[in-house]
Amino acid sequence: MYSIGGISKMFQLPISTLRYYDKEGLFPHLKRVNGVRQFSEIEIETLRVIDCLKKSGLEIKDIKEYIALCSLGNATLKQRKAIFEKQKEEVLQEMEKLQKVLSMLNYKCWYYDQAIEKNDEAYVQALSFNQLPPQIQQYYKHSHEDY
Repeated sequence: MYSIGGISKMFQLPISTLRYYDKEGLFPHLKRVNGVRQFSEIEIETLRVIDCLKKSGLEIKDIKEYIALCSLGNATLKQRKAIFEKQKEEVLQEMEKLQKVLSMLNYKCWYYDQAIEKNDEAYVQALSFNQLPPQIQQYYKHSHEDY
């Protein structure tokens, strides 16, 4: 069993956040001994899932709904899986956006390396697409898609 302070340190979450989660019903199996919350491995796993769902963009009200579905047992397995499938798709879309950002950052780092090396930005600006190294062409194309 773990204290709220121990869990706070373990997950780097304020104690107030853990109390809020408890108040919202996100720990339906949380035990109290003399009014003191006692976190078990069940709550630790629940926190891992909450963290995952939050990072994937799900709001607390929707996480609360997910926790409620869990308490209903096997009858909600498909609904719970659907929540994770939806969030997985959202994460994949966000990753693609970030990959485009990374491509632009890679392209611009190369661009400025060349300009610094030649001490002349006009040199780089005058390069045609076909004069760019193949990897830099890929970065450029990827970062400029859908614009």
